[in-house]
Amino acid sequence: MAAPHHTSRHNLNPLPEPPPVTEAMARAHARYWRFNVVLIVALMLVGFFVSFIVPLIAKGLAPVRFAGFSLPFYMGAQGAILVYLMLIVIYIVLMQRADAALQRALEASAQDDIAERTADR
Repeated sequence: MAAPHHTSRHNLNPLPEPPPVTEAMARAHARYWRFNVVLIVALMLVGFFVSFIVPLIAKGLAPVRFAGFSLPFYMGAQGAILVYLMLIVIYIVLMQRADAALQRALEASAQDDIAERTADR
C-alpha cells in the first residue's frame, strides 16, 4: 500500500508574476472586451427577435410578401437560418477587426517600451 501523498500549501516553485501592463494596454483591453460584449449582446438580440418575436407576430406579418412567399413562412423555412449565418459572419468580421486593433495597440506598446528602455540607458 502506497503512503498517502501530502500536498503542501506552500508551493516550492511558485508561478512567476505576469509582466506589468501599461495603462495604454489596459485601456486597449478594456475597449476590446467592451466591444466584444456589446457586439455579442446586439447579435443575440437580433437572434432572439428572429427566433421568438417574429413567430409571435406571424399572423400580423402574413400579408407581407418576400420572394413570393408570406414573410412568416419564409422566415420559418429559410430566412431565420440565413439570418443566423449572417450573424456569424458579422461577428467573425468585426472581431477580426477588433483583434487587429488590439494587436496594433500591443505592438505600439511594445515599441514604446523598447524606446523607453533605450532612453533610460
